[in-house]
Amino acid sequence: MIDQVRYPPQRGRYKIYIIDEVHMLSAAAFNAFLKTLEEPPSYAIFILATTEKHKILPTILSRCQIFDFNRIQWKDMADHLASIAVKENIQAEPSALELIAIKADGGLRDALSMFDLNVTFSTDNALRHKDVLENLHILDSDYYVSLTNHLIQQNHVETLVLLDEIMRKGFDGQQFISGFMEHLRNLLFAKDPQTLALMEISDESRAKFKQQAELTSTSFLLSAMNICSTCESNYKSAKNARLHLELCLLKINYLPSVYQLATEGSSGKKPEPQAKSAGATTQPTPVTAAPAIEAAPAVAVAEKPIVPTATQENDVPNPSAKPVAQMPAAGLGGLRSSKSLIKPKAQESEVKEQAVASDFNNQDFDLPKFLGVWNEIAKKYKDANLINKFVMMDRPIELIDTVAHMKVENEVQVQHFNEQLRMEVLGTLRERLQNYAIDIVLDVTVQENGDKKLLYTQSDKYDFLVQKHPLLGELKQKLGLDHEF
Repeated sequence: MIDQVRYPPQRGRYKIYIIDEVHMLSAAAFNAFLKTLEEPPSYAIFILATTEKHKILPTILSRCQIFDFNRIQWKDMADHLASIAVKENIQAEPSALELIAIKADGGLRDALSMFDLNVTFSTDNALRHKDVLENLHILDSDYYVSLTNHLIQQNHVETLVLLDEIMRKGFDGQQFISGFMEHLRNLLFAKDPQTLALMEISDESRAKFKQQAELTSTSFLLSAMNICSTCESNYKSAKNARLHLELCLLKINYLPSVYQLATEGSSGKKPEPQAKSAGATTQPTPVTAAPAIEAAPAVAVAEKPIVPTATQENDVPNPSAKPVAQMPAAGLGGLRSSKSLIKPKAQESEVKEQAVASDFNNQDFDLPKFLGVWNEIAKKYKDANLINKFVMMDRPIELIDTVAHMKVENEVQVQHFNEQLRMEVLGTLRERLQNYAIDIVLDVTVQENGDKKLLYTQSDKYDFLVQKHPLLGELKQKLGLDHEF
């Protein structure tokens, strides 16, 4: 091209060179082309076309006039396709043309290619919305609408059946979850008129999104999008991709109940203390600690304590006060000591009451049965050789009403429990005990011996052993051993 530029045009006044995708040129090619751009002939005009302007050398950009072209709006593209259909005597449904325009994502060339493809496949020279969906292999938005309705109603059976129908039609799981995440994003945008106007969809679709957005909450949509994003990232690396996808939808399915329980628990009324009559000497009702259940984690149960009032004249305890009953510690590996797991705190009086809304016909909380179910879950993990899950379950817990407080050492354990165990353990406990007020709270505590360093890596273990046995270091040097493996 540099050699041809030296020759003037035989016809016309200018020689125009159009270089498409110019960012693909190498650095050496750009440097060779730079000399011609610095001192071009008067008749030479170069047009550099690219979609990635940042990949072009700054020395090249400084010598060019830059014109940024915007994407073609889908409405303008649909009108252009409609005009072509009229000229070619093609009967096209407006929804079909809108679908092609939206699928083209701002590229008119792609829209024309898809338009020609669908016309070629048509037997009667007509474009229908249903045929375009099938030819372009696009999942109909009605599937996403139905799926969202099932998830809002917590109907996991219909959710799994609908997912099976989608997979049987040959749609890729990652493509499906990506489209569903886009649907949730549109629902989030539809909750406000200002963001609703930003959506590149038809007015009919806007009305559908606005209607369904009124049935969902912002917290539900954000949590569902976060779960879908994690599922999409880990989909390719999952050994059982179908199960990975089903687990994602089941997590979203039970989000409404989690939010409802949290809302009801935070809005519950505090029990009012009974009025103490003058000279009343009623003693508090004793609570007998239940016997330790074999192979159950260490548990401490505490009723909501009410501090008894006492005066100088008559030190009489409040009859409404309830003593604290502490369960003896019983670990899965045998009995172990429990060091005063109950620590009275001011915020414990704010814990929600056992009774929740009448929507859940909760049965009375049965402590021995709770410990038995907890033990069964832990034993199942141990038998399945799921050591990480077993270790998380095999630790002391503290019960305040129906809330189980579990003590962990760091935030990593909190994240592991929330991602791997929470939904399964809570679902099993609530279903077996028929009490949906049961909840699990993780408390991050500092180790009592904070000066001791935890041995995580092989190097830490080796250094610790060398300090206790110096001869171990000499043995390693003489034999040429390595503690890393």
